[in-house]
Amino acid sequence: MVLLTEHDGVAPRVDPKARLAPNATVCGDVSIGPGTSVGFGAVVVAESGPVSIGADCVVMDTAVLRGVRDAPLALADRVLVGPCAYLVGCSVEEEAFIATGATVFNKARIGRRAEVRINGIVHLRTALPPGATVPLGWIAVGDPAEILPPEAHERIWKIQEALDFPRHVFGRPRPGPGESLMPEVMPRYARRLGRHRQDRTIEEERR
Repeated sequence: MVLLTEHDGVAPRVDPKARLAPNATVCGDVSIGPGTSVGFGAVVVAESGPVSIGADCVVMDTAVLRGVRDAPLALADRVLVGPCAYLVGCSVEEEAFIATGATVFNKARIGRRAEVRINGIVHLRTALPPGATVPLGWIAVGDPAEILPPEAHERIWKIQEALDFPRHVFGRPRPGPGESLMPEVMPRYARRLGRHRQDRTIEEERR
């Protein structure tokens, strides 16, 4: 038996030929294609935007995939998402490889057969071209992406600042020096997540 969760009145749609581990969480407006495997402890949640996973994908143990408002999450066919990876509101084209611990942020685009290696980061609104590689622990940022080592902080920030994370994720301008978004944004965000109190668990037998 597999437990699925309806959120905002929408239940996941899982192809009968997909495999879901018994303790995976699949919530809301999620579609999962044939031959795909979602591993133990993985979380796939349509928070406020849909999630679409194609055919023959592998979402490994403890990965987290989230669709959010104005940023659906879409995996094309034959994509691998490694353990502990975190993907939110991004699109990933066919045969891409997202390794252990990698992070892909809102509205990023991962091209066909691109690789984001262990602990790599693809930042907000970044376009990683087909076949590109983000090395271990490196950061892709911008459109088109620059792929930089973590010690290149000043260059990363110069590009990242213009991508405007606070406005595109929280809908607010970047605060001034010594100010914080948290007092305004966190109560609103917590209330939005509180809508999960109304979720309904669906019990479905999978053969």
